[in-house]
Amino acid sequence: MTAQIRPAMAVCPGCVAAPNEAVEQAPTEARLALSLPTIHCQACISTVESGLNALPGIHSARVNLTLKRALIEADPDLRAADLIPVLADLGFEAHELDLASLATTDSDRAGRELLMRLAVAGFASMNVMLLSVSVWSGATDATRDMFHWISAAIAFPAVIFAGQPFFKNAWSALRVGRLNMDVPIVLALVLALVTSLWETSLSGEHAYFDAALTLTFFLLAGRYLDYRTRAVARSAAEELAALEVPRAIRMEDGVEIETAVADLAIGDLILVRPGGRMPVDGVIATGQSELDRSLLTGETLPVFAEAGTQVSAGEVNLTGPLVVRAEAVGEDTSLHRMADLVAIAESGRSRYTSLADNAAKLYAPGVHILSALAFVGWYLYTFDLRMALNIAAAVLIITCPCALGLAVPAVTTAASGRLFKRGMLVKHSTALERLAGVDTVVFDKTGTLTAGTPQLQNLAEFSRTDLEIALALAESSAHPLSRALTQAARGAGITPAEVTNLQERPGFGTEGEYQGRCVRLGRAAWVGADQGNQTAAWLDLGAGAPRGFLFHDALRPGAVEAVANLHAAGKEVLLISGDTTGAVADLAARLGIGNWLAEALPQDKAKRIQVLTDQGKKVLMVGDGLNDTAALTEAHVSISPASALDAARVASDIVLLGQDLEPIAEACTVAQKATKRIRENFRIATLYNVIAVPLAIAGFATPLIAALAMSTSSITVSLNALRLK
Repeated sequence: MTAQIRPAMAVCPGCVAAPNEAVEQAPTEARLALSLPTIHCQACISTVESGLNALPGIHSARVNLTLKRALIEADPDLRAADLIPVLADLGFEAHELDLASLATTDSDRAGRELLMRLAVAGFASMNVMLLSVSVWSGATDATRDMFHWISAAIAFPAVIFAGQPFFKNAWSALRVGRLNMDVPIVLALVLALVTSLWETSLSGEHAYFDAALTLTFFLLAGRYLDYRTRAVARSAAEELAALEVPRAIRMEDGVEIETAVADLAIGDLILVRPGGRMPVDGVIATGQSELDRSLLTGETLPVFAEAGTQVSAGEVNLTGPLVVRAEAVGEDTSLHRMADLVAIAESGRSRYTSLADNAAKLYAPGVHILSALAFVGWYLYTFDLRMALNIAAAVLIITCPCALGLAVPAVTTAASGRLFKRGMLVKHSTALERLAGVDTVVFDKTGTLTAGTPQLQNLAEFSRTDLEIALALAESSAHPLSRALTQAARGAGITPAEVTNLQERPGFGTEGEYQGRCVRLGRAAWVGADQGNQTAAWLDLGAGAPRGFLFHDALRPGAVEAVANLHAAGKEVLLISGDTTGAVADLAARLGIGNWLAEALPQDKAKRIQVLTDQGKKVLMVGDGLNDTAALTEAHVSISPASALDAARVASDIVLLGQDLEPIAEACTVAQKATKRIRENFRIATLYNVIAVPLAIAGFATPLIAALAMSTSSITVSLNALRLK
């Protein structure tokens, strides 16, 4: 993340012309951004904001719960790396974000603009309707004409402004020689306005400005309803790019030089301090430590690293300083390539065609042909251009796809509301349609099916004295296993023994002296134990064989029920994880999942999803890590927990707000019911047209009556959608 500096601005041109007389002012403030994937409530916000604002050098700190992000204004010499340990002490995971990369995602005015257009259409419609009441009540001649001209003055600018989304979409389609749902909508609006203006200019009795405005209002209501079913659309690829480290410390002849990552070259030696993230792909030249690879693999347990170990951009150095020789920089790093995978997958998803779009392909040409035939037929029959135009306008209005336009958003809104009550937030407009067709479900392991934190299994196997020594050693380490051991021991009422000369050996563990003996807690190889297949931290008391504290990853609530219900619904369930073979096999056996893949890299997950897709499968991907992001976007539809990394939540179609996984199976059922309701709405709209269109063609419906009939069909469609609740 780059600290964005607010430089002093020169207001006098002479200062620019004479730089020797200008006084350069030092930057006074830096803006920092941190991703906070584990916050979930107002208490978290208060804790983070109060903790940050209490620090020297912090001017202000504000947390956005929706984006799970903190924006901080601070002294220019303060860095995000200084704040991450503070948040870790408060119990929150934090990642540095690049504000420059997030600039395009911070402001989204689409919703506000749509709501403003809806308000304008509604206000104008009410005013014109009041004027129309006077005409219907018997106003004639000059009074009627005056009300019609006032209505025209209100309706034309209101429709032109409020109907811009339809005009733009229709023009975009016509430019490339195709039709969409907005083309007949625009034709109906234009023809209603033109016919009304003609009638008004000829001092006719009927004008339909109120019909045009009512039509616009109903259509915008459907469009806004559709918008409300989705979260603000932000690019997952941009979120990934924001996680790339913008600065690095380059070593030149033993001197540390801070430089932009964009200026690094292959072969440069880069110092990565404890707590820092790798800016490049490379190999460790000197030093030893432990690496947190959870951003890339999804697994929370650190791995030992020493000279010769390969590292990737995005990995976090935990315990000891490392000097890395760069082997891939910039766009060639693994983190950037993952962003490319996401971008490719997103473009593939955007090609999905919704049911409404498919209906428009057949519906729009039919509407145009009917209206044209009605105009030509009546003109040839009567040679009355006004009557022919009125009937053509009535046909266009009565067949205007307002009901079809509401058919999808009305149902998805009702279904989304039902799922929200069960703890699921539907983000993407076509997510429910795609979810209804799912036949294969792919789960990630750590953080998705499991809680992502190690839990001690065999505390009771150790004596109180051994636990007191182990607790003293564990409290001196930030290793996840040490933290889990500390929590379990403290929960059992254990107090630490008096162990002296405590020190942590980066990459190995913690050691100290107890009653004249050297005691250790750490890796199996360090204490001379046989690791085996299970995750363990080994205690060496200086006498006798080392003993292991065994850990396992606890299941998330509802994991067993979710897998069982999906199996019962006839869906194939797979487990794909970057964890070790033993851990994945053990979890698969506990959940009854027969098909699983271990030690999978991010590209392996996306490739497996692609293979399943090529086989004709409709894949639901459930994951939470950066390594899952490409797979989430590659899948037919995707779900991520609210605790997931920001990039994963953005890439997914549905966010699971709570901890319970059981609603996933219910979401599939609700999606199938929603799709059934959408098809019912299409049938209702079709039946309405079958009855109403002949009446309009026969001349029994004026444009105003057509607008009222269209509104009735829209209300019917909305009421049918409410049956989902």
